[in-house]
Amino acid sequence: MSKNLHPIIERIGTILQTKGLMLVTAESCTGGWVAEAITSVPNSSLYFERGFVTYSNAAKIEMLGVQQETLQKHGAVSEEIAQEMAEGAVKNSHAQVSLAITGIAGPSGGTQEKPVGTICFGWQLPHQISKISTQYFQGDRAAIRLQSVEFALEELLVLLSQLG
Repeated sequence: MSKNLHPIIERIGTILQTKGLMLVTAESCTGGWVAEAITSVPNSSLYFERGFVTYSNAAKIEMLGVQQETLQKHGAVSEEIAQEMAEGAVKNSHAQVSLAITGIAGPSGGTQEKPVGTICFGWQLPHQISKISTQYFQGDRAAIRLQSVEFALEELLVLLSQLG
């Protein structure tokens, strides 16, 4: 990784433990990279419950409860799907906090409306409306995926830091 994410993950872990919360991930284009980054930090089992890798639309539907209608209307790479993934991850786990990622890492698959590097994120925190965001990253497949992992974790830390 270009950045050392261990300090960010440790801070995320401290907040989650202090609040008695567990984290779940739902990843598509990052293929479990966020879960790998989290579990590379010692004692992450104290706050990381599980990770879903839902690369196909069928997996998103079956494992996370993403709605077929939403996929048809907005496509797999959309804020609506990221939100449903984040909400579904919490519903289908024992965690209270989730982070979801879906996007186009390339080198193919992009369109004029959704170019390569389009990544949609969703976060679900207790007693809050899901937060969603779309980012546009540059670079090759590995660079886009790495930037996605970094952004997702950095934003999760910001959101957790704002919990009362």
